[in-house]
Amino acid sequence: MTRDAPLIAILDDEPEIRRLLASALEDAGFRTASFARATEFEAGLRRMTPDACLIDLGLPDRDGLALVHRLATQSGTTVIIISGRAQVQDRVTGLELGADDYVIKPFDPAEVVARIRARLRKPAREAARGGQSARFAGWTADFDRYALTAPGGEDTPMSHAESELLRIFLDSPRRLITRAQMLEQVGGTAGDSFDRAMDVRVSRLRTKLGEDPKNPRLIKTIYGAGYIFLSEVAWG
Repeated sequence: MTRDAPLIAILDDEPEIRRLLASALEDAGFRTASFARATEFEAGLRRMTPDACLIDLGLPDRDGLALVHRLATQSGTTVIIISGRAQVQDRVTGLELGADDYVIKPFDPAEVVARIRARLRKPAREAARGGQSARFAGWTADFDRYALTAPGGEDTPMSHAESELLRIFLDSPRRLITRAQMLEQVGGTAGDSFDRAMDVRVSRLRTKLGEDPKNPRLIKTIYGAGYIFLSEVAWG
């Protein structure tokens, strides 16, 4: 394992879960840092910048969902929820609050490793391509800062999940993007929870772009098919 290997932070109050995840990730070439409490985890974030965080929702000292939302909107790191809460609404809520993925306990550690690898490949491809900012309809999207700059100059933060979704639109302007394509690019599991989470992310992105939901100028819904981004886009 090299010092520049991706660092994965694990937050779970169950020692066996922490051991299982750390062992699988380290065998796969990742570095890990494990925490049992949110207070320890937050102190650790002042000393390190993880490439991805695995967060359990059932924490003894903090609301896991609130922590997920703060990480997603403030840090820009990849956030994957690891939880025993298996109801569709739990998964939808986690994704709505900005998580990039949701893994239900019990899980196969190999699947968690695969999901992390899939998530971390995207920023690597984007960095290789260059152009971490895009301009469209007077707006600027800065993917290094996870921020949207309005035509008037006001900055609005984006979560990692929102920026990922916006990049999908900006990479394929004026072309239909189906739900199947979105699923392939953002990962996750097909089903009602994914569809609802995507609808919520699109709605929040429209709100940040000042869109009229009844007559959107940028992100148009093609009912039964997907979405089209209507503006021209300039990268770099």
